[in-house]
Amino acid sequence: MNMNMLNGLIGLLMLTLGRKLFWLFVGGVGFVAGLQVAQQYFGLQPEWVLWAVALAFGLIGALLAVFFQTIAIVLGGFAAGSTIAAYLMVLMGVAVTPLFIAAGGIIGAILLYVIFDWALIGLSSLAGATLIVQAVDFDPQFGMVVYVCLVVVGVVFQASLLRRQGVKAK
Repeated sequence: MNMNMLNGLIGLLMLTLGRKLFWLFVGGVGFVAGLQVAQQYFGLQPEWVLWAVALAFGLIGALLAVFFQTIAIVLGGFAAGSTIAAYLMVLMGVAVTPLFIAAGGIIGAILLYVIFDWALIGLSSLAGATLIVQAVDFDPQFGMVVYVCLVVVGVVFQASLLRRQGVKAK
């Protein structure tokens, strides 16, 4: 399975089930963040090394989500917010800077902690849409339209799941 297909599959799962399967959201974000770190710092290594690093990050994220939910909420929110911020900066043609990435991460962490259900729906929809659009590699203008449509579909789908469960979102 190539990397784009895997990212697209992870994106689809996060887009539709990110709130329902919190550990999947955190593990998926961890996997993608681990892959980005591995590509940046171990880029000349064999592909299996990059996958191993990404898998380790994903497993750590999923385990944190299961055993240390509060820490996982903050770390997952930070990872998702920083990934989304970096992608949006690239889409807008703005230089990707650590300050904006950190700001996106902090906003994501705060949102996920304070308004968990709705923030998780929003962040998992944004992160899932990001992975899907990156995996398909659309033309930038068309990619932005697809991105917005995917985010809306993800939010509506997950909100309907939340409503069917009879759980009031925070």
